[in-house]
Order: sequence, then C-alpha cells, then structure tokens
Amino acid sequence: MDGFQKLSLKSKEATARFGASKPERTSGRARFGKFRFPRWLGVALVIVLVVGVLSVFTVVLPAKKTYDSALQTYRQARVMADVLKSQNIELAQTELKKTQADLAQTQEDLNSLSFLRFVPVANFYYNDADHMVKAGTHGLETVDILLSSIAPYADVLGLKGQGTFAGGSAEERIKTAVLTMGKITPNIDKIADSLTKVRDEIDQVNPDHYPEFIFGDKVKSQLVELQTLTDQGVAFVDEARPLVKVLPSLLGEDEQKRYLVLFQNDKELRATGGFITAYAILNIDKGVIQVERSEDIYALDDSVLNKPEAPEPILKYLPKVTTWHLRDTNLSPDYIISMGDFLELYDRATRGIDVDGVIAIDTYVLVSTIKILDDSITAGGLAFTSQDDPRCDCPQAIYELEDNISRPVNYIREDRKGLLGDLMFAIMQKALKSSPSQYWGPLFQNFIREVQEKHVLFYLFDEEAQSGIEALNAAGQIREFEGDYLHINDVNFAGAKSNLFTQQAVDVEYDIQNDGKVVKTVTINYKNTHEPSDCNLERGGLCLNAELRDYVRVYAPKGSKLIDSKGSGVKVTTKEDLGKTVFEGFVTVRPLGKATYTLTYELPFKVEGDLLPFMIQKQPGTGGNEYTIKVNGRTIEKFPLLTDKTVELKI
Repeated sequence: MDGFQKLSLKSKEATARFGASKPERTSGRARFGKFRFPRWLGVALVIVLVVGVLSVFTVVLPAKKTYDSALQTYRQARVMADVLKSQNIELAQTELKKTQADLAQTQEDLNSLSFLRFVPVANFYYNDADHMVKAGTHGLETVDILLSSIAPYADVLGLKGQGTFAGGSAEERIKTAVLTMGKITPNIDKIADSLTKVRDEIDQVNPDHYPEFIFGDKVKSQLVELQTLTDQGVAFVDEARPLVKVLPSLLGEDEQKRYLVLFQNDKELRATGGFITAYAILNIDKGVIQVERSEDIYALDDSVLNKPEAPEPILKYLPKVTTWHLRDTNLSPDYIISMGDFLELYDRATRGIDVDGVIAIDTYVLVSTIKILDDSITAGGLAFTSQDDPRCDCPQAIYELEDNISRPVNYIREDRKGLLGDLMFAIMQKALKSSPSQYWGPLFQNFIREVQEKHVLFYLFDEEAQSGIEALNAAGQIREFEGDYLHINDVNFAGAKSNLFTQQAVDVEYDIQNDGKVVKTVTINYKNTHEPSDCNLERGGLCLNAELRDYVRVYAPKGSKLIDSKGSGVKVTTKEDLGKTVFEGFVTVRPLGKATYTLTYELPFKVEGDLLPFMIQKQPGTGGNEYTIKVNGRTIEKFPLLTDKTVELKI
C-alpha cells in the first residue's frame, strides 16, 4: 500500500526493530531487559490475585454480614431496655414490626450465599451469620411476647399506650389488673423458651473466628459480651419464673395478704441497712394496699416475752444492752438470716400479727419517692420534701423525721416513731389516688432501681416467690462466688446518726506473685465531714453527729489468711460465717475526723491464666461508696458501688 513499506518479519531489519520472532530459551527464566524472574513466581502471583478476588466474595463479604448481623442482634437485645426507658408501648410495637421486616430481609440476603457453607474457611463466617440472624429473629419474638404481655397494663404501670384498664378509679384499675394477671403469667414460659432459642443460636458462634488483627478489637469482644449477656438473661428469666407465676397471689388475687414492713434508718447503719426504728402492717387485697397498723418499733419490742441474752457483738460494743431486742436482731449481713432471728422474737410478741413476709425499706426510698410526688408530702401536720436542709446538709424529710423522733423533750411523746408510719401512709395515698399517667411510671421505675441498689429487701414465706426474689438478688443475701470476693459490713453501735455525715472510700490492691499467689490489701478510709451536734440531753439537743463507733466485718473467700492489720481499736479476729472468712475489727470516727482501717491477707487460691473474677457485694443502706482497684500497682477500675458488682481483673 502507498505510504507503507513492506516489511519481512524474517529480515534483519525486522529483527533489529522488534527482536527475534522466537525468544531463545533461558533455562526456565524469562527476560525483560536485564531483569529475570522465575516463571513459577508469575503463576503464583496470578493464583494469589485469583484467591484474593475470591476471598472478597467468599470470606470478606460473609464476615461483614456476620458483623452486621451481630450488631443487629445486639441492638435487638437492647429493645427491652429501650421500651422501658421510652415508656411508650405503642411506639415500641411499631418499631418492632419495622425491625422484624429488616431482619427478614437480612435472612433472605444471607440465604443467597448459602453455597458458602461448602467452601472452606468461608463456611465459618456464613454459619456464624446464619446463627446470628436466627438469634435475632428469636430475640424479636421474645420482645413481641413481652410487649403483648405488658400492653394491657400500660395505664396501670404508668406507661404510654392504650391500656385495657383505663376507665374507673385508680383502685378499680389495680383490682382489674391483678384479677386478669393470671391469664398472662404463662407468657413467662414462652419468654423463657424464646430466650433459650436465642442462647442456643448465639452459643454456636465462635468469637475466635474474628481475630483482632483482621477485624479490629470490637467484633470479638462484642460477640463475647453478647454470649455472656444472653446466658445470664436465660438463667435470670428461668430463676425468676416462679415469682412471676405467683405474683397475682402475692398481690391478694384470691385472698388478702399481710406483710410486715420494717423501716431501717440507714443514717444509723446496721448490718442489713439500718437501725430498725418503726414498722407497719400492710394489707393487700387484689392489689390495693391498706395500712393496718403503723407504730414505733419500741412498742412492738416491749410486747416481746422472755427475751434471750444478747449475742456477743452487742454485749461487747453495746455494754449497757444485755438482752436481745427486736430492734437489734438485724445483726447478720444476710437479710434472710437476720429476719429469721427477728421472727423468732416476733413470734413471742403479744402485739405480733401473722404475716406473709417481711419487707425492709430505708430512707433512700422515702426521699426518692417524695421527690417524685411533686416533692411535697404532708403527714402528722408536717411538710416533707427532698430539698437540702442547711441544718444538717441532708434532705429536709430526714431532718424533720429525726427532729420529731430523736430530739429529747421534757414531756412524754407517745408513739414518737409512729410518724414514719403516717408518712408512709400519706405517700401511698397520694400515689394511689393520682392518675396513673402522673406518677405511676416514675414510681415503678424508681422502685425497681431502689430494689437493685438494696434499699428494699424481701423475705417472702411463699417458697416459689422467695426463689424468684433471690434470683432478682432482692433478698439481701451473702452470695457464693467462684473467684475473689469482698463484702464490707459496717454496724453503727453509737446511737447517733453519724453515718449521715461519714464518707467511705475503699482501696483494693492486689500483689500477684510469679507463682500465682495473691496477697490482697483492703484499705477503708472513713471521713466525717460535719461538725459535732449538741448531744446534751438536758438542753434538748438533737444528737445527729457524734463519734461513730463502727463494728466492721470484712468478708473474704473462705480460707483467706490474715497477714497484717492496722487501724482497728481492738485486735482483729478471724472467723468463718456464711461460707466466708471474716475479719472483725472496730473503728471510731469523730466529727470532722478521719480513720483508716487496713487489712492485708492472702487469698486461698492461686491465679491461673490472665483473668481473676472478683465480686463486690454492696451493704444495704449504703449509697455509692467509692472503690479503687489496683493490680500490681496499676489502677484497673474506679467506681461508686451502687449495686453488687462483678469484674474480670486482667492480670
């Protein structure tokens, strides 16, 4: 063609311009300029590229789906909590349907990758994703059952939604709710079965499939946390099931129930939460509460016949008290044990009445309830609020009670502690006579919180109900635990209300040696922040703050050996109680003063592995003592102790 020169590929010119038409052999090596590389390396690069592309579709994407499914399941596990927080049943039911639809779509998308179950490595992630989605489905079924059970009682519980019992007076609504409750209690079995299905699916997921160096530190930790929470949830529901089933009976569905309510003054701290200062007898008939009697504990105490000699701690630290009184029987840190001692004397009281259980409350319950009820309650001609009173730097309700109960006067004040009963009655009347939407929701939530923080304790004589109470950790018991354990129990043997002004901070230090032996030091720091009160009885002073005479017991794992102690006013003794080793001492703290009590002891076991489980049990009647935990000089955790707490200490 014109403009093109015919070129022979065999010509020397072509060879010079394009190289030889056939490369010469180079013993298995290709030549690009001066660089040579093995042919097998090229093949390997191609294989790596193909495997990489396949991995994106067969491993990475399924793993991403697994993670997304885990997050979706995690979100659903929080739906129950969100429902209670929002207090909106109708909204929760609407959002539940949307979530069920989203999860169904996720399951459909995952099914399109079902071939991956036959692909090595990829099948791990596909199976995990499948288990997580199925767990989410069962979890939503659980939420659906729960919402359907609660919905008819929305107005009674003070929740947002169209309840079945919206008409009539508050008492009529409660009666209707209690009488129909037996129809829905079988749903607890459905909830338990559904949660078991959730657990069975989640437990088949292997968190080790998600190493941190590939997936980050969140995926594996969230899966482990989800498995733990699910296992705990199933155990909790299963153990609490008996209580739910007998709840209508406890509320007087068929016949009225009678409960003895003890008021424990936590400002004069005793082992189970406070000095027993007053009591009330409550009747519950179809859920409606009536106060049958309310009076000073001394009136009941004086009717007890043939009182025994006081136990050794009372004889030792309350030398003027030689007999055992009802008001001093809560000496054991275990509420059930203490109530056993209380009831043994109560049965001898001429003013005793047969009851179906004993419930204890403290001042935290009174103050928080008053705050919810518009922060204004009138009882006995007096006004009570939760506002701070400068006379004691404490809630006004506390000062008003103490001023009318504890202050000495030059005349006979009959039933001086019966004012507490009047206050309790006024609180119940205001709550029950109000519209459910006004107070009942916050009161219900507040009650649950106070139970969790051990300001309300239960001992019910119905065995099934009590087993449920114990599952809720609402019985104030010293619990068994596999690992390290700590419970600090303070008993004010002075009579004044100095715990109102005394702060407590606890340092827990672990010295873990190379052979696994653990030496532990517990340091309790007491600080009284207020000036002393006028405790002159002749002048009629109100003796709130005086020297704190504190009988302190530290409960440790059974077999712990004391190495050293400092700060006790008496020789520290070692005993065994409630399946624990107990170190007993005595500390005094003056107004505006400080005291430090330190124990060093060796745990009865050695640490194996990288984690040490540790449980701290809170003493009832206390509120937020500060704890600092150190391991080999390194601070691990710092927190206020509001409830029993379990931590996994990294060694």
